[in-house]
Amino acid sequence: MNTYEHIIIGTGQATGTLLGQLIPSGESIAVIEGNRVGGSCVNYGCTPTKALVASAKAIHKAKQGEEFGFSTGAISIDFDRIMDRMNTIRNASSNGLQGWMESSKNVDLIFGWAHFTSDKVIEVNDMKLEGKHIYINTGTRPSIPPIEGIENINALDSAGLLELQELPQHLIILGGGYIGVEFAQVFRRFGSEVTIIQSGDQLMPREDHDVASSIAEFLTEEGISLQLNSRAKYVGEREGRIEVTTDQGKIVSGTHLLVAIGRKPNSDQLGLENTSITRSERGFIEVDQVCRTNASNVFALGDVNGHGAFTHTSVNDAEIVLSHLAGGNRKLTDRIPIYGLFTDPPLGKVGMSEKEALDAGIKLLKATRPMKQISRAKEMSETKGFAKLLVDAETDLIVGATILGPGGDEIVNMFAAIMHSQIPCKKYREVVLVHPTVSELMPWILDNLTPVNER
Repeated sequence: MNTYEHIIIGTGQATGTLLGQLIPSGESIAVIEGNRVGGSCVNYGCTPTKALVASAKAIHKAKQGEEFGFSTGAISIDFDRIMDRMNTIRNASSNGLQGWMESSKNVDLIFGWAHFTSDKVIEVNDMKLEGKHIYINTGTRPSIPPIEGIENINALDSAGLLELQELPQHLIILGGGYIGVEFAQVFRRFGSEVTIIQSGDQLMPREDHDVASSIAEFLTEEGISLQLNSRAKYVGEREGRIEVTTDQGKIVSGTHLLVAIGRKPNSDQLGLENTSITRSERGFIEVDQVCRTNASNVFALGDVNGHGAFTHTSVNDAEIVLSHLAGGNRKLTDRIPIYGLFTDPPLGKVGMSEKEALDAGIKLLKATRPMKQISRAKEMSETKGFAKLLVDAETDLIVGATILGPGGDEIVNMFAAIMHSQIPCKKYREVVLVHPTVSELMPWILDNLTPVNER
Protein backbone atom coordinates (compact mmCIF):
# COMPACT_ATOMS: atom_id res chain seq x y z
CA MET A 1 0.00 0.00 0.00
CA ASN A 2 1.41 3.37 -1.07
CA THR A 3 0.32 6.28 1.13
CA TYR A 4 0.07 9.90 -0.01
CA GLU A 5 -0.96 13.16 1.57
CA HIS A 6 -2.92 14.00 -1.59
CA ILE A 7 -4.38 11.85 -4.37
CA ILE A 8 -5.90 13.59 -7.38
CA ILE A 9 -7.99 11.61 -9.87
CA GLY A 10 -8.08 13.29 -13.28
CA THR A 11 -5.98 16.09 -14.75
CA GLY A 12 -8.52 18.71 -15.79
CA GLN A 13 -8.02 22.37 -14.98
CA ALA A 14 -8.89 22.03 -11.30
CA THR A 15 -5.87 19.76 -10.94
CA GLY A 16 -3.45 22.39 -12.20
CA THR A 17 -4.87 24.87 -9.69
CA LEU A 18 -4.53 22.38 -6.83
CA LEU A 19 -0.97 21.51 -7.78
CA GLY A 20 0.01 25.17 -7.88
CA GLN A 21 -0.27 25.23 -4.09
CA LEU A 22 0.23 21.58 -3.18
CA ILE A 23 3.57 21.10 -4.95
CA PRO A 24 5.34 23.93 -3.05
CA SER A 25 4.15 22.39 0.23
CA GLY A 26 6.49 19.44 -0.36
CA GLU A 27 3.77 16.97 0.64
CA SER A 28 3.45 13.70 -1.28
CA ILE A 29 1.04 13.78 -4.23
CA ALA A 30 -0.27 11.11 -6.58
CA VAL A 31 -2.05 12.17 -9.77
CA ILE A 32 -4.00 9.50 -11.65
CA GLU A 33 -5.01 9.94 -15.30
CA GLY A 34 -6.70 7.37 -17.52
CA ASN A 35 -6.54 9.39 -20.74
CA ARG A 36 -4.69 12.46 -22.02
CA VAL A 37 -3.24 14.88 -19.50
CA GLY A 38 -5.19 18.13 -19.36
CA GLY A 39 -8.76 16.88 -19.39
CA SER A 40 -11.50 18.14 -21.67
CA CYS A 41 -10.47 21.79 -21.77
CA VAL A 42 -6.97 21.27 -23.10
CA ASN A 43 -7.67 18.27 -25.31
CA TYR A 44 -11.26 18.49 -26.56
CA GLY A 45 -12.72 21.78 -25.39
CA CYS A 46 -11.47 25.31 -24.87
CA THR A 47 -7.95 25.09 -26.29
CA PRO A 48 -8.53 23.25 -29.59
CA THR A 49 -11.96 24.70 -30.32
CA LYS A 50 -10.87 28.28 -29.78
CA ALA A 51 -7.94 27.64 -32.10
CA LEU A 52 -10.49 26.60 -34.73
CA VAL A 53 -12.64 29.64 -33.92
CA ALA A 54 -9.60 31.86 -34.57
CA SER A 55 -8.93 30.21 -37.94
CA ALA A 56 -12.59 30.53 -38.91
CA LYS A 57 -12.68 34.22 -38.02
CA ALA A 58 -9.49 34.93 -39.95
CA ILE A 59 -11.01 33.27 -43.02
CA HIS A 60 -14.23 35.22 -42.58
CA LYS A 61 -12.37 38.52 -42.22
CA ALA A 62 -10.28 37.84 -45.30
CA LYS A 63 -13.48 37.49 -47.31
CA GLN A 64 -14.54 40.98 -46.17
CA GLY A 65 -11.58 42.68 -47.84
CA GLU A 66 -13.68 44.74 -50.23
CA GLU A 67 -15.55 46.33 -47.32
CA PHE A 68 -12.24 47.38 -45.75
CA GLY A 69 -10.70 48.58 -48.99
CA PHE A 70 -8.52 45.73 -50.22
CA SER A 71 -8.74 42.67 -52.41
CA THR A 72 -7.32 39.20 -51.64
CA GLY A 73 -8.70 37.16 -54.49
CA ALA A 74 -10.18 33.71 -53.96
CA ILE A 75 -9.73 32.21 -50.48
CA SER A 76 -8.34 28.67 -50.44
CA ILE A 77 -8.97 26.55 -47.33
CA ASP A 78 -6.21 24.17 -46.25
CA PHE A 79 -7.99 21.97 -43.69
CA ASP A 80 -4.83 20.00 -42.91
CA ARG A 81 -2.97 23.16 -41.90
CA ILE A 82 -5.92 24.34 -39.81
CA MET A 83 -5.95 21.06 -37.90
CA ASP A 84 -2.15 20.98 -37.59
CA ARG A 85 -2.21 24.44 -35.99
CA MET A 86 -4.90 23.32 -33.56
CA ASN A 87 -2.99 20.15 -32.64
CA THR A 88 0.26 22.05 -32.12
CA ILE A 89 -1.47 24.35 -29.65
CA ARG A 90 -3.34 21.70 -27.70
CA ASN A 91 -0.45 19.25 -27.59
CA ALA A 92 1.82 21.96 -26.19
CA SER A 93 -0.67 22.60 -23.38
CA SER A 94 -1.06 18.92 -22.55
CA ASN A 95 2.68 18.21 -22.74
CA GLY A 96 3.47 21.26 -20.64
CA LEU A 97 1.19 20.14 -17.81
CA GLN A 98 2.53 16.59 -17.97
CA GLY A 99 6.13 17.80 -17.95
CA TRP A 100 5.46 19.99 -14.92
CA MET A 101 4.12 17.05 -12.92
CA GLU A 102 6.84 14.64 -14.02
CA SER A 103 9.54 17.14 -13.07
CA SER A 104 8.10 17.75 -9.59
CA LYS A 105 9.89 15.56 -7.05
CA ASN A 106 6.86 15.14 -4.77
CA VAL A 107 4.43 14.18 -7.57
CA ASP A 108 3.86 10.66 -8.91
CA LEU A 109 1.94 10.77 -12.20
CA ILE A 110 0.21 7.42 -12.72
CA PHE A 111 -1.53 6.52 -15.98
CA GLY A 112 -4.50 4.23 -15.43
CA TRP A 113 -8.12 4.12 -14.33
CA ALA A 114 -8.83 4.73 -10.65
CA HIS A 115 -11.27 2.59 -8.70
CA PHE A 116 -12.24 3.14 -5.06
CA THR A 117 -12.18 0.11 -2.78
CA SER A 118 -13.08 2.19 0.29
CA ASP A 119 -13.37 5.85 1.26
CA LYS A 120 -9.61 6.25 1.49
CA VAL A 121 -8.19 3.51 -0.74
CA ILE A 122 -7.91 3.62 -4.53
CA GLU A 123 -6.82 0.81 -6.81
CA VAL A 124 -5.07 1.58 -10.11
CA ASN A 125 -2.99 -0.78 -12.28
CA ASP A 126 -3.13 -3.45 -9.54
CA MET A 127 -1.64 -0.97 -7.07
CA LYS A 128 -3.41 0.25 -3.96
CA LEU A 129 -3.03 3.86 -2.89
CA GLU A 130 -4.23 5.40 0.35
CA GLY A 131 -4.76 9.15 0.58
CA LYS A 132 -5.21 11.55 3.47
CA HIS A 133 -6.91 13.94 1.04
CA ILE A 134 -8.52 12.73 -2.19
CA TYR A 135 -9.78 14.95 -5.02
CA ILE A 136 -12.08 13.58 -7.73
CA ASN A 137 -11.70 15.64 -10.92
CA THR A 138 -12.92 13.27 -13.59
CA GLY A 139 -15.15 15.64 -15.57
CA THR A 140 -17.89 14.64 -18.00
CA ARG A 141 -18.23 12.97 -21.38
CA PRO A 142 -20.63 13.42 -24.31
CA SER A 143 -24.00 11.76 -23.99
CA ILE A 144 -25.25 9.73 -26.94
CA PRO A 145 -29.07 9.74 -27.27
CA PRO A 146 -31.12 6.55 -27.74
CA ILE A 147 -31.94 7.24 -31.40
CA GLU A 148 -32.80 4.25 -33.56
CA GLY A 149 -29.91 3.33 -35.85
CA ILE A 150 -27.32 5.65 -34.35
CA GLU A 151 -25.21 2.75 -33.11
CA ASN A 152 -24.75 1.59 -36.72
CA ILE A 153 -23.09 4.72 -38.07
CA ASN A 154 -19.96 6.71 -37.29
CA ALA A 155 -21.58 9.37 -35.14
CA LEU A 156 -19.05 11.93 -33.92
CA ASP A 157 -18.90 13.62 -30.55
CA SER A 158 -16.97 16.84 -29.94
CA ALA A 159 -13.73 14.90 -29.42
CA GLY A 160 -14.18 12.84 -32.57
CA LEU A 161 -14.86 15.92 -34.66
CA LEU A 162 -11.45 17.30 -33.67
CA GLU A 163 -9.76 14.19 -35.08
CA LEU A 164 -11.18 14.59 -38.60
CA GLN A 165 -8.66 14.47 -41.42
CA GLU A 166 -11.03 15.73 -44.07
CA LEU A 167 -13.40 18.67 -44.15
CA PRO A 168 -17.03 17.55 -44.00
CA GLN A 169 -18.99 18.31 -47.14
CA HIS A 170 -22.21 18.53 -45.09
CA LEU A 171 -22.09 18.44 -41.30
CA ILE A 172 -25.34 17.59 -39.52
CA ILE A 173 -25.41 18.65 -35.87
CA LEU A 174 -27.85 17.18 -33.37
CA GLY A 175 -28.30 19.83 -30.68
CA GLY A 176 -28.45 23.61 -30.82
CA GLY A 177 -26.66 24.29 -27.56
CA TYR A 178 -23.33 26.00 -27.00
CA ILE A 179 -21.13 23.24 -28.47
CA GLY A 180 -23.35 22.72 -31.51
CA VAL A 181 -23.64 26.43 -32.29
CA GLU A 182 -19.88 27.08 -32.05
CA PHE A 183 -18.98 24.15 -34.30
CA ALA A 184 -21.73 25.08 -36.75
CA GLN A 185 -20.27 28.52 -37.44
CA VAL A 186 -16.68 27.26 -37.50
CA PHE A 187 -17.29 24.54 -40.07
CA ARG A 188 -19.57 26.72 -42.15
CA ARG A 189 -16.74 29.26 -42.42
CA PHE A 190 -14.38 26.46 -43.40
CA GLY A 191 -16.73 25.73 -46.31
CA SER A 192 -18.94 22.91 -45.06
CA GLU A 193 -22.66 22.89 -45.52
CA VAL A 194 -24.13 22.79 -41.99
CA THR A 195 -27.55 21.84 -40.61
CA ILE A 196 -28.51 22.09 -36.93
CA ILE A 197 -31.40 19.93 -35.70
CA GLN A 198 -32.75 21.35 -32.43
CA SER A 199 -35.65 19.88 -30.46
CA GLY A 200 -36.84 23.19 -28.98
CA ASP A 201 -38.26 26.30 -30.59
CA GLN A 202 -35.01 28.25 -30.18
CA LEU A 203 -31.29 27.68 -30.10
CA MET A 204 -29.68 27.58 -26.66
CA PRO A 205 -32.90 27.10 -24.68
CA ARG A 206 -31.41 28.45 -21.44
CA GLU A 207 -30.92 31.89 -22.97
CA ASP A 208 -33.44 34.71 -23.18
CA HIS A 209 -35.29 34.75 -26.48
CA ASP A 210 -33.65 37.98 -27.66
CA VAL A 211 -30.19 36.42 -27.33
CA ALA A 212 -31.13 33.16 -29.04
CA SER A 213 -32.95 34.86 -31.90
CA SER A 214 -30.06 37.24 -32.56
CA ILE A 215 -27.60 34.35 -32.75
CA ALA A 216 -29.97 32.38 -34.97
CA GLU A 217 -30.20 35.38 -37.27
CA PHE A 218 -26.48 35.74 -37.91
CA LEU A 219 -25.99 31.98 -38.23
CA THR A 220 -28.74 31.88 -40.84
CA GLU A 221 -27.17 34.82 -42.68
CA GLU A 222 -23.97 32.78 -42.96
CA GLY A 223 -25.86 29.95 -44.61
CA ILE A 224 -26.44 27.56 -41.71
CA SER A 225 -29.74 25.68 -41.91
CA LEU A 226 -31.71 25.58 -38.66
CA GLN A 227 -34.28 22.82 -38.15
CA LEU A 228 -36.08 23.91 -34.97
CA ASN A 229 -38.82 21.99 -33.14
CA SER A 230 -37.34 18.82 -34.64
CA ARG A 231 -36.07 15.64 -33.05
CA ALA A 232 -33.97 12.97 -34.72
CA LYS A 233 -36.17 9.89 -34.88
CA TYR A 234 -34.01 7.59 -36.99
CA VAL A 235 -30.42 7.65 -38.26
CA GLY A 236 -29.24 5.54 -41.15
CA GLU A 237 -26.84 5.37 -44.06
CA ARG A 238 -27.74 5.52 -47.73
CA GLU A 239 -25.31 5.46 -50.65
CA GLY A 240 -22.39 6.48 -48.43
CA ARG A 241 -24.23 9.39 -46.78
CA ILE A 242 -25.80 9.74 -43.35
CA GLU A 243 -29.54 10.35 -43.28
CA VAL A 244 -31.37 11.74 -40.26
CA THR A 245 -35.14 11.36 -40.24
CA THR A 246 -36.90 13.80 -37.90
CA ASP A 247 -40.19 13.55 -36.10
CA GLN A 248 -41.46 16.16 -38.58
CA GLY A 249 -41.00 13.67 -41.39
CA LYS A 250 -38.01 15.49 -42.91
CA ILE A 251 -34.89 13.68 -44.06
CA VAL A 252 -31.57 15.51 -43.73
CA SER A 253 -28.72 13.96 -45.71
CA GLY A 254 -25.08 14.72 -44.91
CA THR A 255 -21.57 13.33 -44.90
CA HIS A 256 -20.87 13.66 -41.16
CA LEU A 257 -22.99 13.68 -38.00
CA LEU A 258 -22.03 15.49 -34.78
CA VAL A 259 -23.99 14.61 -31.64
CA ALA A 260 -23.97 17.56 -29.23
CA ILE A 261 -27.01 17.16 -27.03
CA GLY A 262 -25.38 17.12 -23.61
CA ARG A 263 -22.81 15.53 -21.34
CA LYS A 264 -22.87 13.11 -18.43
CA PRO A 265 -20.52 12.86 -15.43
CA ASN A 266 -17.60 10.44 -15.32
CA SER A 267 -18.59 9.03 -11.96
CA ASP A 268 -19.98 5.63 -12.93
CA GLN A 269 -16.68 3.72 -13.20
CA LEU A 270 -15.01 4.95 -10.01
CA GLY A 271 -16.33 2.25 -7.69
CA LEU A 272 -18.19 4.79 -5.59
CA GLU A 273 -20.52 2.01 -4.44
CA ASN A 274 -17.61 0.93 -2.23
CA THR A 275 -17.60 4.30 -0.46
CA SER A 276 -19.96 6.59 1.44
CA ILE A 277 -19.85 9.05 -1.49
CA THR A 278 -23.30 9.71 -2.96
CA ARG A 279 -24.44 10.75 -6.42
CA SER A 280 -27.49 12.57 -7.72
CA GLU A 281 -30.06 10.94 -10.00
CA ARG A 282 -28.12 12.31 -12.98
CA GLY A 283 -24.87 10.85 -11.68
CA PHE A 284 -23.18 13.99 -10.38
CA ILE A 285 -21.18 13.55 -7.18
CA GLU A 286 -22.96 15.34 -4.34
CA VAL A 287 -20.90 17.92 -2.46
CA ASP A 288 -21.33 20.62 0.16
CA GLN A 289 -20.38 24.29 -0.09
CA VAL A 290 -16.64 23.52 -0.08
CA CYS A 291 -16.86 20.69 -2.67
CA ARG A 292 -16.59 18.04 0.08
CA THR A 293 -18.33 14.70 -0.45
CA ASN A 294 -19.91 12.55 2.26
CA ALA A 295 -16.54 10.85 2.76
CA SER A 296 -14.15 12.64 5.09
CA ASN A 297 -11.49 14.68 3.25
CA VAL A 298 -12.68 13.49 -0.17
CA PHE A 299 -13.58 16.32 -2.53
CA ALA A 300 -15.22 16.38 -5.97
CA LEU A 301 -14.22 19.26 -8.21
CA GLY A 302 -15.11 20.46 -11.67
CA ASP A 303 -17.86 19.25 -13.97
CA VAL A 304 -18.30 15.94 -12.13
CA ASN A 305 -19.98 17.69 -9.17
CA GLY A 306 -22.66 19.38 -11.31
CA HIS A 307 -22.00 22.88 -9.95
CA GLY A 308 -20.59 24.23 -13.19
CA ALA A 309 -19.68 23.11 -16.66
CA PHE A 310 -16.77 25.38 -17.44
CA THR A 311 -13.04 25.58 -16.94
CA HIS A 312 -13.37 28.70 -14.84
CA THR A 313 -15.85 27.05 -12.46
CA SER A 314 -13.51 24.05 -12.14
CA VAL A 315 -10.63 26.36 -11.28
CA ASN A 316 -12.84 28.16 -8.79
CA ASP A 317 -13.79 24.82 -7.19
CA ALA A 318 -10.11 24.14 -6.60
CA GLU A 319 -9.61 27.58 -5.10
CA ILE A 320 -12.55 26.96 -2.75
CA VAL A 321 -11.06 23.61 -1.64
CA LEU A 322 -7.63 25.16 -1.08
CA SER A 323 -9.23 27.97 0.91
CA HIS A 324 -11.04 25.40 3.07
CA LEU A 325 -7.85 23.43 3.69
CA ALA A 326 -6.10 26.64 4.75
CA GLY A 327 -8.90 27.60 7.13
CA GLY A 328 -10.58 30.09 4.79
CA ASN A 329 -14.29 30.63 4.23
CA ARG A 330 -14.83 30.64 0.46
CA LYS A 331 -17.84 28.64 -0.74
CA LEU A 332 -19.76 27.69 -3.85
CA THR A 333 -22.66 30.05 -3.18
CA ASP A 334 -20.27 33.01 -3.40
CA ARG A 335 -19.91 32.36 -7.12
CA ILE A 336 -21.80 34.48 -9.64
CA PRO A 337 -22.59 32.47 -12.80
CA ILE A 338 -20.53 33.64 -15.77
CA TYR A 339 -19.74 32.12 -19.14
CA GLY A 340 -19.09 32.85 -22.78
CA LEU A 341 -20.20 31.52 -26.14
CA PHE A 342 -17.36 31.89 -28.63
CA THR A 343 -19.27 32.50 -31.81
CA ASP A 344 -18.45 35.56 -33.90
CA PRO A 345 -19.64 37.86 -32.45
CA PRO A 346 -19.12 36.26 -29.04
CA LEU A 347 -21.58 36.20 -26.16
CA GLY A 348 -20.58 37.08 -22.62
CA LYS A 349 -23.09 36.42 -19.85
CA VAL A 350 -22.91 37.03 -16.10
CA GLY A 351 -25.54 36.83 -13.39
CA MET A 352 -29.22 36.30 -14.03
CA SER A 353 -31.11 36.15 -17.29
CA GLU A 354 -34.17 38.34 -17.64
CA LYS A 355 -36.44 35.37 -17.02
CA GLU A 356 -34.51 34.26 -13.94
CA ALA A 357 -34.64 37.75 -12.43
CA LEU A 358 -38.38 38.01 -12.94
CA ASP A 359 -38.95 34.53 -11.54
CA ALA A 360 -36.96 35.59 -8.46
CA GLY A 361 -39.40 38.43 -7.88
CA ILE A 362 -36.86 41.20 -8.45
CA LYS A 363 -38.21 44.66 -9.20
CA LEU A 364 -36.34 44.72 -12.45
CA LEU A 365 -34.99 47.53 -14.61
CA LYS A 366 -33.56 46.83 -18.07
CA ALA A 367 -31.52 48.77 -20.59
CA THR A 368 -30.28 47.63 -23.99
CA ARG A 369 -28.24 49.05 -26.82
CA PRO A 370 -27.65 47.44 -30.23
CA MET A 371 -24.07 47.20 -31.41
CA LYS A 372 -24.99 49.10 -34.57
CA GLN A 373 -25.34 52.19 -32.36
CA ILE A 374 -21.83 51.87 -30.89
CA SER A 375 -19.13 53.74 -32.80
CA ARG A 376 -16.31 51.29 -32.16
CA ALA A 377 -18.42 48.40 -33.45
CA LYS A 378 -19.27 50.38 -36.60
CA GLU A 379 -15.61 51.24 -37.17
CA MET A 380 -14.76 47.51 -37.08
CA SER A 381 -17.82 46.57 -39.19
CA GLU A 382 -18.92 44.26 -36.38
CA THR A 383 -22.40 45.56 -35.64
CA LYS A 384 -24.32 42.36 -34.96
CA GLY A 385 -25.65 41.83 -31.44
CA PHE A 386 -26.48 44.03 -28.49
CA ALA A 387 -25.75 44.73 -24.83
CA LYS A 388 -28.36 44.23 -22.12
CA LEU A 389 -28.03 45.25 -18.47
CA LEU A 390 -30.42 44.20 -15.71
CA VAL A 391 -30.64 46.20 -12.49
CA ASP A 392 -32.46 45.67 -9.20
CA ALA A 393 -34.52 48.85 -8.78
CA GLU A 394 -34.49 48.56 -5.00
CA THR A 395 -30.71 48.14 -4.53
CA ASP A 396 -29.30 49.89 -7.64
CA LEU A 397 -27.13 46.80 -8.19
CA ILE A 398 -26.58 45.05 -11.51
CA VAL A 399 -28.04 41.53 -11.34
CA GLY A 400 -27.26 40.45 -14.89
CA ALA A 401 -25.34 41.51 -17.97
CA THR A 402 -25.45 40.09 -21.47
CA ILE A 403 -22.96 41.30 -24.07
CA LEU A 404 -23.45 39.83 -27.55
CA GLY A 405 -21.03 41.65 -29.80
CA PRO A 406 -17.36 42.41 -30.41
CA GLY A 407 -15.39 41.78 -27.25
CA GLY A 408 -18.46 40.50 -25.40
CA ASP A 409 -16.50 37.58 -23.94
CA GLU A 410 -14.00 40.06 -22.46
CA ILE A 411 -16.32 42.95 -21.54
CA VAL A 412 -18.47 40.68 -19.40
CA ASN A 413 -15.56 40.18 -17.00
CA MET A 414 -15.84 43.85 -16.05
CA PHE A 415 -19.42 43.27 -14.96
CA ALA A 416 -18.40 40.19 -12.97
CA ALA A 417 -16.04 42.40 -10.95
CA ILE A 418 -18.71 45.08 -10.51
CA MET A 419 -21.29 42.56 -9.31
CA HIS A 420 -18.86 40.73 -7.01
CA SER A 421 -17.84 44.05 -5.43
CA GLN A 422 -21.49 45.18 -5.23
CA ILE A 423 -20.77 48.53 -6.86
CA PRO A 424 -24.01 50.50 -7.27
CA CYS A 425 -24.92 51.66 -10.77
CA LYS A 426 -24.63 55.31 -9.75
CA LYS A 427 -20.95 54.78 -8.83
CA TYR A 428 -20.22 52.73 -11.96
CA ARG A 429 -21.77 55.51 -14.05
CA GLU A 430 -19.06 57.87 -12.77
CA VAL A 431 -16.16 55.78 -14.05
CA VAL A 432 -14.11 57.15 -16.97
CA LEU A 433 -13.35 54.49 -19.60
CA VAL A 434 -11.11 54.52 -22.68
CA HIS A 435 -12.46 55.91 -25.95
CA PRO A 436 -13.03 54.56 -28.54
CA THR A 437 -14.04 51.16 -27.19
CA VAL A 438 -17.19 49.09 -27.00
CA SER A 439 -16.96 48.86 -23.21
CA GLU A 440 -16.94 52.65 -22.73
CA LEU A 441 -20.61 52.74 -23.72
CA MET A 442 -21.70 50.32 -21.00
CA PRO A 443 -22.19 52.96 -18.25
CA TRP A 444 -24.11 55.16 -20.68
CA ILE A 445 -26.56 52.34 -21.36
CA LEU A 446 -27.72 52.70 -17.76
CA ASP A 447 -29.22 56.12 -18.61
CA ASN A 448 -31.99 54.26 -20.45
CA LEU A 449 -33.12 51.89 -17.71
CA THR A 450 -36.84 51.15 -17.83
CA PRO A 451 -39.04 48.91 -15.65
CA VAL A 452 -39.73 45.35 -16.80
CA ASN A 453 -43.33 44.62 -15.92
CA GLU A 454 -44.11 41.50 -17.91
CA ARG A 455 -42.63 38.06 -18.19
